[in-house]
Amino acid sequence: MNLIEKIIASHSKHPVVKPGDIVDIHLDVRAARDFGGANVVKNIVDNGLEIDDPSRTFFTFDCNPTGSDQKYAVNQHICRLFARKNGIRVYDIDKGIGTHILIHEGLAHSGSTAVTTDSHANILGAVGAFGQGMGDQDIAAAWSKGKVWFKVPPSVRINLNGKRPEGLTAKDIVLNLLDRFGANSLLGYSVEIYGEEVERLTLDERITIASMGTEMGAITLLFTPSPEILAYSSARAGKEIALVAANPDAEYENSFDLDISSFRQRISRPGKPHDTVPVDEVRRTKIDSAFIGSCTNGRIADMRATAAVLKGRKVAPGVVLKIVPSTDEVWNQMHREGLLDIFKQAGALVSNAGCAGCAAGQVGQNGPGEVTVSTGNRNFPGKQGKGDVYLGSPEMVAASAVSGYITTPDQIPAEPAVFSMQEKMQRMEKAAREKPVTSKPTEVEGRAWFIQRDNIDTDMIFHNRYLAITDISQMGQYTFDNLQGYEDFAKKAQPGDIVVVRKNFGSGSSRQQAVDCFKALGIQALLAESFGAIYERNAINAAFPIMTCPSWEALELKNGDKIRVSFETGLITNLANGKSVQGEKFSEVQMEIYQNGGLF
Repeated sequence: MNLIEKIIASHSKHPVVKPGDIVDIHLDVRAARDFGGANVVKNIVDNGLEIDDPSRTFFTFDCNPTGSDQKYAVNQHICRLFARKNGIRVYDIDKGIGTHILIHEGLAHSGSTAVTTDSHANILGAVGAFGQGMGDQDIAAAWSKGKVWFKVPPSVRINLNGKRPEGLTAKDIVLNLLDRFGANSLLGYSVEIYGEEVERLTLDERITIASMGTEMGAITLLFTPSPEILAYSSARAGKEIALVAANPDAEYENSFDLDISSFRQRISRPGKPHDTVPVDEVRRTKIDSAFIGSCTNGRIADMRATAAVLKGRKVAPGVVLKIVPSTDEVWNQMHREGLLDIFKQAGALVSNAGCAGCAAGQVGQNGPGEVTVSTGNRNFPGKQGKGDVYLGSPEMVAASAVSGYITTPDQIPAEPAVFSMQEKMQRMEKAAREKPVTSKPTEVEGRAWFIQRDNIDTDMIFHNRYLAITDISQMGQYTFDNLQGYEDFAKKAQPGDIVVVRKNFGSGSSRQQAVDCFKALGIQALLAESFGAIYERNAINAAFPIMTCPSWEALELKNGDKIRVSFETGLITNLANGKSVQGEKFSEVQMEIYQNGGLF
C-alpha cells in the first residue's frame, strides 16, 4: 500500500484498503476552530450527542484571536462554555493556528489521523499525518463517534529530481508545483512527494508546501518524515513515534518526475493562486502593503528570513508591512532572538499569533484599489480584502516592502521608490471604475417547488441521454424530464424559483449537468434534507446555492409558497405563514466559492 492507504487501513477494521473503498476511520484528533465551532456545538446539542473521547477533542481559536469581531467573540464564548462542561481542551486566542498547534503539541505525527474545520488541515502531511478539513456536521459526528466515513482516494507520486537551486524557497517550490499542476489536475488525489532534496526539507519548509495542497485541489500532500522530523514528533508527543511509510512496491495511479533544478522564483498574480509567473514578469509593480504570516509562512524560519532582509532597513514610505507568526511559540522565539526589535525598527506592525488576513481575521486585510504582496496561500477576490493580492515568499515580500514595489532581496534599490498620493488616488479611482466590487446576495426569496421525494438521482434530474450537450444554456429544458410527475418542470419553472426536496438528492453519477441544468433555468437555490456527496461538491464548486435542513415539517410548506433563504445564517422562512426552520448556513469555503462565482 501507499502512504494514505497504510494510514487509513491502520485506522479502520480493514487490513488492506484500495482507492474507492469507503471505510470508517478512527480519528486520533478531532478539532473545531472558532470559525464553525459554535455550529459544531449546536449539532451536538440539537441531536443529543455525547463526546466520544474528550482527551482527543479540541477547540482551536485562530481565525480571530483578537476577538475584534462580535460574531467571532460570541462563537468563542459558546465554545468555551461547552468545553468547560464537557472537559474539552481549548487552545485559546493566545495559542495560534490550530493545525500548527497539533504539530507543536505532538498530537499529529507520522501515521496519525486528524479532522478539523480548517480546509488547510492537509498541513499535517508535513509530518506524515493525514489531516482533513470537514464541515460542521462531519466534525460533530466525529466528536460523537470518534470516527467518520471516508472514501479512499487515488494516489500519485511526485519525484523532485536534481539539485535545488541556491535561494529557492519552499514557497517557490510549491508555486512551481502549482504552475505545473494548476488548480484541478490533482483534484481528489492524495499526493506523495519524494526526492533527495525533499529528504533535506525542514519541517517549516514541508509545512509551507503541504499547506498549498488545497490550492492544487489535492485531498492531502504527504511527506515521509525524515529522522529529524520523526525525532521532533517523538519529543513533542512524549513517546516514541513509529515511522509509517509507503511499501517499496506501493501502487500509484500516476508518477511524475520533475527537475527541481529547473524551478525558479515565482509569484502568484491576483485572483488565482495557481496563476504563477517568474518574478521578473511583475517586478517593479507598485505596492501599498505587504503581509508576512498565515498557516503557509508563519514559522520561525520564515520570520528569520524576513529579519535577514529587514535588518538595518526601513519599510518604504507609504507602504504598510504586517507580520503575524503562526503560533505563540514562534512569537516567543522571535522575542528571544531579537527579531521583534528588527521588525519594529523597520516600521512593521507585529500582531499576536493567528490566521491573520485569511477569513477576515485580525490583521492583513486590504481595501479597494490597494495592491498587497502576501505570503498567504489564497488570493481569491475578496479573500484578503477588496484589493489585489500577489503571493510570494517571505524574503520576496520583505524585499518588496522596503523597496515600495515587487522585487527580490538581490535587487533592493539603494533608495525606496516613493509614489505620490495623487498617483495612489488615481490608481484607486481607476480600480473602482474598472473593477467594481460586487457581491452576490446572501439572502434570496422565491416561489417554492416542494418535491416531497427521497433519493432523486442524477438520471432523474438530467438523464444520461443528454450528456453530449455541453452548452449550459441548452441544458435547462431537460431538467427533471425523467422524474415521474415532473416531466414538464422545465416549462413551468420560472427564474427565481427555489426547489425544495427530501433526502439524498443528487445521488448517482458525477455529472455536472445535474447542477448546471438548474442554473440554466435561473433557479435561485436548491434546498434538501441531504445531498449526494458528489452532487453537493459539484454544486458548491459551481457556485450554485444549495443548503441542507434536517426537516421541513415545522415550515408547513405548500407547493408554490414564497420562501426566504439566508445563506449567512441558514434561516429558512415560509413567507406565506411566517414559519421558520434552521438550515445549515454556508461554510466559509462555500461562501467564498459562491462569491467568487465558482471554484476557478
